[in-house]
Amino acid sequence: MVREFAIFLYLFVFRIVFLICKVFPQKEKTTFVASFGDNILFTLQELEKHSNQQTIILKTGQCKVHYVPSSTRTIINFTPKRFFAWIQSIYHLATSRHVFVDNYYGFLAVTSFKKDTTCVQLWHAAGAIKQFGLKDRMNEYRSEQAFKRFKQVYNRFTHVVVGSDKMATIFEEGFALPDERMLRTGVPRTDFFFNERRVSAVRSLLRQDFPMIENKKVLMYAPTYRDDALEIDSIALDLDRLYEEFHEGYILLLRLHPAVSGVLKNNYPDFIIDVSTYPNINHMLLITDVLISDYSSIPFEFSLLERPMIFFAYDLDEYGETRGFWDSYNHVVPGPIVETNEELIDVIQTENYNMDAIREFRDEWNTYSTGESSKRLIEEIYA
Repeated sequence: MVREFAIFLYLFVFRIVFLICKVFPQKEKTTFVASFGDNILFTLQELEKHSNQQTIILKTGQCKVHYVPSSTRTIINFTPKRFFAWIQSIYHLATSRHVFVDNYYGFLAVTSFKKDTTCVQLWHAAGAIKQFGLKDRMNEYRSEQAFKRFKQVYNRFTHVVVGSDKMATIFEEGFALPDERMLRTGVPRTDFFFNERRVSAVRSLLRQDFPMIENKKVLMYAPTYRDDALEIDSIALDLDRLYEEFHEGYILLLRLHPAVSGVLKNNYPDFIIDVSTYPNINHMLLITDVLISDYSSIPFEFSLLERPMIFFAYDLDEYGETRGFWDSYNHVVPGPIVETNEELIDVIQTENYNMDAIREFRDEWNTYSTGESSKRLIEEIYA
């Protein structure tokens, strides 16, 4: 009740300020609202190749991507704690010709944009295993007002960028939007994997930053968010056993969710590296030989590298019951699926991976992510 009132009050003030700012004339400028930030960075860089129009980046506290200001690029910290910057941010939202967002933003429920404004959703995941949006099973615990607000936010999107027909179908269900709003241009940040010069440069820099990976294989553990696993000590991976079995030939990278609190007590600094705060996950994927994940969206992009994956779904039944899957888990992921640390160790030791399934997975979920996604997106929106 208290939370709902706080949201109501925030959106009430936001709506009033937005309506006042909307009186000002619309300008040929683009405003980006960045939470994850990487898709926005690729889109922004491509836009600046073709136009010198003004661009505004409203950077939330969650965003780790560093944007460099310029004569045509303005960066604003988008938070009510900085009141005048917040007002300025709303002004740009109300007067921009194009708005790009990369996450769910509740304020969109009260932003009745001018008639010819485009609002493009650059979602932060290239694929989806667990349900979200209007299909999220947690909605049954939310208020009717909250559910109504979700619908208002989703209906604000004039375009939703997708990398595959599979993801388009999921967005249509999750956001209750028609197929004509799906923009099949590919996921902008995946362009990175097709740029040989940038890939080579990043890989070289990472090997300098992490010299211990030289002559060793790299495992990365990247689990998804769990409501009941928000402490560093709650991770299911048996670090002692993994060290015992693999420290001579492997390095283990830990990529935990930003919501996980606490500092890892690393008893094996020659084996374990915590890269949870590293700003760009796709950079870390370049040096990863085997990805260990579960219900995360990371495997969808990792599949572009055609490298082995293991799905450590130790709570499969419970998670599926609580969060829900878009399709049968066994049918979606390219396996192998393991539920215990012993099974995980056995797969790594035997290298029992399914590379044919990984290639099929890659093709199904990255149909339009072929190296020119940013270019196609700009051509579609600014034609």
